[in-house]
Amino acid sequence: MARELHIDITAPVHGPALRRAAVLTDGVLSDLYIDRVERPTLAGAVIRGRITRIVAGMNAAFVDIGTGRDGLLPAADVRVPQAGGKGASKDRPAVRPQGAIGTALRAGQTVIVQVKADPVGAKGALLSMDVALPGRFLVHTPLAAGIHVSKRLGQGPNAAAERARLTTVVRDAVPSGGQHGWPGGWIVRAAAADVAAEGLAQEAEALALDWRGVARAGDGPPAVLLPAPHAGVRALMEQTGLPVAAIRVDDRAAAGQDLYAELRGWCDDRAGDLLPVLQRAATGLPLFDGGDLDGAIATLLRPRVPLRGAAAGSLVIERTEALTVIDVNGGERGDPLAVNLAAVPEIARQLRLRNVGGIVVVDFINLSRPPDRERLILALTGAVADDPGNTQVYGMSRLGLVEMTRQRRGPSLLDLVAPDVPATDDDDLV
Repeated sequence: MARELHIDITAPVHGPALRRAAVLTDGVLSDLYIDRVERPTLAGAVIRGRITRIVAGMNAAFVDIGTGRDGLLPAADVRVPQAGGKGASKDRPAVRPQGAIGTALRAGQTVIVQVKADPVGAKGALLSMDVALPGRFLVHTPLAAGIHVSKRLGQGPNAAAERARLTTVVRDAVPSGGQHGWPGGWIVRAAAADVAAEGLAQEAEALALDWRGVARAGDGPPAVLLPAPHAGVRALMEQTGLPVAAIRVDDRAAAGQDLYAELRGWCDDRAGDLLPVLQRAATGLPLFDGGDLDGAIATLLRPRVPLRGAAAGSLVIERTEALTVIDVNGGERGDPLAVNLAAVPEIARQLRLRNVGGIVVVDFINLSRPPDRERLILALTGAVADDPGNTQVYGMSRLGLVEMTRQRRGPSLLDLVAPDVPATDDDDLV
């Protein structure tokens, strides 16, 4: 399959200025990353915060992260140095404390946190002290220990040998004696299979330097110590584990922002193998006009999605405050299983492109035979297996509804491109 990345910045003409990264597989839009230029995502940012209060009933802490709205730090995401003899905190990984959160943290304390999820509605950002710095092939967990290879690497005849090779390569590549006296923890992603040692070493060094900059920040007021990667960088991290034929960047609409130079610098630091395919878009039409990418994105804002191929039918995708509902319509075709199976890859694609998060319920066409239901669930599970959004399929209920969850990864596409609406005081509506 031929894969390309198209990355651009839009001008704020009919809506907010956006950074966009589109992945085309054989010319078809297969993944999409978007964020607002003036209000980028916080998810993934590492922040020096200050605890404002401990709420014993929630077993959580509220943390001032400098955005005007406190974030929530649950007890399960607190990490503290291990108890032990003198100097134990310098040569052991941090651990989750036992007991109530008030025994480990206090109001006014400075903490290093990472944003797990952006604020939603009246809820502040969700925070964690268990920092994880992702790359293309590695994830650095500086407060943990050990090298762990992804279970997705496969179970083929050469899988065991490749897992052993990657463990050895990463052990040799990572800096020893890190900021706290240990090299931290490392997760080897499935995309690292067959990657040369030099590429892994380059990324490991860059991730270790990122954390050193955070660890040296010291005390002070709430501040962002490591910004969240924007849409273009997220696309490079998540979509270049497989070969890409070209990465085209168009920043002509971005006054004063050289997006191409920024992405080239990122590749210089940690992804040198991408430099040969990274190129500035040619003059002429805007990059997203080619192949009508703008038109394809516009269709993602509509509830109805026609199914392509031999199976007639469509999807209807409706979002509510609590969950997203997907209804599979059969059209004129008489084979329910065929229509349902044709809907599966489109459902997986729409979840990714629309950046749907939270609970998802799919109402497939009714199947009377248990083997057909089993086949459908297996097909859906396989279709979402490679989703960076960590999608889980929980099976079919007695009413024939398939229940799923998908990790929230920032605002949905609809929220990102919709014009800002001033907040309304509910008291004024009474």
